[in-house]
Amino acid sequence: MGKFYLGESFLLEELPALLGPKTKFELSAAAEKKLFSARKALESLLKSGKIIYGINTGFGQLASEVVSSENLDKLQLNLIRSHACGVGEPLSDREARALLFIRAGELARGHSGVRPVLVKTMIEFLNKRIVPRIPQKGSVGASGDLAPSAHMALCLIGEGLARFEGEKDWKPSRIVLKKAGIKPLVLKEKEGLALINGTQAMQAVGGLALLEALNVFHTSIKSAALTVDALKGTPVAFDEKIHRLKPHPGQLFVAEKLRVLLEGSEIRMSHAKNDKRVQDPYSLRCSPQAMGPMLDNLMHCQQTLEREFTAVTDNPLVFADNKKVETFSGGNFHGQALSFIYDFAAINMAALGNISERRIAQLVSDFKILPPFLAKNPGLESGFMIAHVTAAALCNENKILSHPASADSLPTSANKEDFVSMGMNAALKLRETVRNVSAIIAVEMMAAAAGIEFHRPLKSSPALEKFMDTIYRFSPRAEGDFEFSGRMENIAAAVRNGAFL
Repeated sequence: MGKFYLGESFLLEELPALLGPKTKFELSAAAEKKLFSARKALESLLKSGKIIYGINTGFGQLASEVVSSENLDKLQLNLIRSHACGVGEPLSDREARALLFIRAGELARGHSGVRPVLVKTMIEFLNKRIVPRIPQKGSVGASGDLAPSAHMALCLIGEGLARFEGEKDWKPSRIVLKKAGIKPLVLKEKEGLALINGTQAMQAVGGLALLEALNVFHTSIKSAALTVDALKGTPVAFDEKIHRLKPHPGQLFVAEKLRVLLEGSEIRMSHAKNDKRVQDPYSLRCSPQAMGPMLDNLMHCQQTLEREFTAVTDNPLVFADNKKVETFSGGNFHGQALSFIYDFAAINMAALGNISERRIAQLVSDFKILPPFLAKNPGLESGFMIAHVTAAALCNENKILSHPASADSLPTSANKEDFVSMGMNAALKLRETVRNVSAIIAVEMMAAAAGIEFHRPLKSSPALEKFMDTIYRFSPRAEGDFEFSGRMENIAAAVRNGAFL
């Protein structure tokens, strides 16, 4: 990726490369100047005796409690320690680094009143690939992702646990910082609050899950095409004339992709001469109408997330120019926009898994076209019987995960924070749903490839033969029954990472 200046805009698809080993982060001279100006302006306000939320007051319901000037640094330290109360498994290295990167980028825009040294320390963490240990549960997605971000902030001040990316064991962060040659921060006024008030954990976890969801979706179009060919389905249902009469962008896109993928199939051309069937099952015939809206919705989710990438979600916000300085206390930290799209994406992915499971069912039960359960020796061999069962189990779990987190709100902070988004829970649910659907698609890919093999020596289309070659890289051809689990996991991970695109 090369050099990236914190505070610049970026697209969702660029996030993995930005977090990769080839990216070096810097703070531009212009950004540093803006940070310096905002900090000086904020300090001048404090010297004037102005009362500003979270800087010389308590937090949440304790906002009316004024804190004396000699305790302002301790106030920020206490904030980080008291808010680091997450539970559960830690975020992955990539998720934790994404949180750190997105937060540093927001602070670099100069509306939080932090010192340049704070952002520069975060840049050192990124460049030296230090990963804070961040428990994944504990955020209600309003007032920011307080608990997850507080665990990140702990490491910046030499507390909490951390490790270098790729290492197995967590260590006290002071040991990791010493090895990296980084001096722990001593937080000044506003800086503790600025580190935790924002939607960055939601952006990181949900954003990476949404990117994987898009990879899964686009791979599923190839999987659907392979299934259509394995079942000797007709591509007539994908004719452009049909879809121009219902011109949803996603539907037109999926229909076109299916036409292109199936073009040149010997199986289709051989079967078309004597095919007396008029229509295929809905899971094949209606793939554009069913899957197209999923793409439209996922693209809306991506656009909303990328707007959030450019946002400043801190509170209070600092606006400073040469003439005056203003601070405003608002609610940009509220994660409702993200909570909605992650729930929406999870529902769409659950539906994607459902239609894939129905195609798997067709592959293992259409005994006129293929042998029972795709077994070469039915009875002696079970073939894909239980792989389909696994897909069905995952579909059931996805129905549970599809219940929206955004439909709930539990008041917190003595009713001061009385309506919250639950956006982090929505992000975590989306991540799990995407993993499940990638495994369902993996089963379909393997089953459809096995179905094609029963039609040899006829070949599928050039595009689908190439797709099968890639499948066999992760799950080599096998005779008879074999252990599915490892193969399914390998393909599912590859699907999420975009290996088939």
